[in-house]
Amino acid sequence: MSCPPPEWAPHDAVWIGFPSHPDLWVEDLEPARAEVIAFARAVWAGGAGERVILVAADAEAGDAARALAGDDADVLVRPFGDVWLRDTGPILLDGGDGRIAARDFRFNYWGGKYDLPGDEAIGGLLAESRGLDAASCDWVLEGGAIDGDGTGLLVTTEQCLLNPNRNPDLTRAEIEAKLAADLGTTRVLWLGDGLAHDHTDGHVDNLARFVGVGRLAIPVAADAEDPNAAVYADARARAQAFGVEVVDIPSPGRVERDDEVVPASYMNFYIGNAAVVVPVYGAPNDSAAVAAIGALFPDRAAIGIRADHLLTGGGSLHCISQQIPSPR
Repeated sequence: MSCPPPEWAPHDAVWIGFPSHPDLWVEDLEPARAEVIAFARAVWAGGAGERVILVAADAEAGDAARALAGDDADVLVRPFGDVWLRDTGPILLDGGDGRIAARDFRFNYWGGKYDLPGDEAIGGLLAESRGLDAASCDWVLEGGAIDGDGTGLLVTTEQCLLNPNRNPDLTRAEIEAKLAADLGTTRVLWLGDGLAHDHTDGHVDNLARFVGVGRLAIPVAADAEDPNAAVYADARARAQAFGVEVVDIPSPGRVERDDEVVPASYMNFYIGNAAVVVPVYGAPNDSAAVAAIGALFPDRAAIGIRADHLLTGGGSLHCISQQIPSPR
């Protein structure tokens, strides 16, 4: 079977979650919405990029999204718990013969931590909105927990996929077999832990991303105070031992909000048709990270978007988006 295309392959469109519930976002609601609109416009790139579909949870949020986005995005209203469509949306793959196939995995609210009604059903609703009959997969998997290079090679973390709060009855070998059956995976690179204080239990899209076939980008610790220095070093050692090429990307280092370390990461970038969009946080390495990631995609504009308010919700640009690949 075919596997999901790499993110740098052409997209027909992208779903982007639009912050919709004031009780979840409180004073960050409007600033987070502004960050989402900035992200959407960077991806749309004045028509050079893919179609952007802002997904709003209710009529009020849909009206707000239309007012803010204007002609730069379409708006789809479907009920959901929160904006993290990378994890709750369907995973799309090349179904062959010019078709796209959809996989809808079980979702258990990141190991039972954030029970938000609607998140368990949004994957099927989004697939249906594209005329796709999503195949239901009988185990828990979030899209942010995996990343692939389009050849069947996939990277993930032990902290997430082997966590007993996800699939306690499945062994590593059984999870690999399910990845092969449902997503066409042929090889799995297992990294260890994800970022410190990551509410997702170590999603790999905050730690390491494929940027080419067999090329994996991993951050380099900013300094001795970087809370993820050991995590980066371990990931690099595992990736090199596995045999992939490792590309160094600057780390934002220690980023705090309200005196607490937050899982800020430049690796939560989105690779669109016309732009690669990188979250930035007002850290010293912001410009260097955007330049380093942009150099990996010379045919795209590299754009840094502040994501401070999105991060208060636990994620960033990649977390709120799910690309819709073009049929091949």
